[in-house]
Amino acid sequence: MDDPVLLTGASGRVGQAILGGLADEYEWRLLDRDPPTGDQPGEFVVADVTDEEAIRDAMDGVGAVIHLAGDPRPEAPWDSVLTNNIDGAKTVFEAAADADVDRVVFASSNHAVGAYETDERTPGLYRSHDEYRLDGTELPRPSNLYGVSKATGEVLGRYYHDHRDLRVCCVRIGNLTESHPPIDYERGQAMWLSYRDCAHLFDRALRADYEYEIVYGISDNDRKYYSIDRAREVLGYDPQDNSAAWDGDERASEGS
Repeated sequence: MDDPVLLTGASGRVGQAILGGLADEYEWRLLDRDPPTGDQPGEFVVADVTDEEAIRDAMDGVGAVIHLAGDPRPEAPWDSVLTNNIDGAKTVFEAAADADVDRVVFASSNHAVGAYETDERTPGLYRSHDEYRLDGTELPRPSNLYGVSKATGEVLGRYYHDHRDLRVCCVRIGNLTESHPPIDYERGQAMWLSYRDCAHLFDRALRADYEYEIVYGISDNDRKYYSIDRAREVLGYDPQDNSAAWDGDERASEGS
């Protein structure tokens, strides 16, 4: 891709994982509400995602958008998720469509489907022998208002694909940690996403040929209740990490 990639929420944890693996792969235009604290791999725009004029200016000339910005708190109140996550996503999708951007990769969340984790399914759901999988075709079942905002972002993406011809990939991100997954936390192991696999997944979402997709963002864990088959088939996702490498109860061992 020759045109710049606009990365909103660039200073957050997901943004840093992406830039940590892909800083030299693209020309970046980075956007965050807070000024940067160090050197950045591209132009940096200090703006709020709800500032329509600033977003339109930042969108000028870009080829793709990775939209991460918003209130990331699972306990975030409605006024915040409405303004920062829903209105913010709408501003980004609208500006991208008006600027004839090729695609928007939208950071959704496991919280958009968190209510599938019922008492009847857990804790077996988190164990490698359990075959239950969510694959992206299921309806959203948010576990909190933050999850409602992410499900709404997915629907906004569908709307802008259908009516404005945007390519949209929604990535339901799992449990992103920089080092190993939480060893004593089965749910965290089941939805673990390494920094390396996160960068690779978003790289594939920028390069692959698709129209509208919902995929799960986790590593290739033995414990999993999210399917990564669609990400493999459509995006060419090839994760390298597995939470079982840090789990004494699983057959895999570190370095395998």
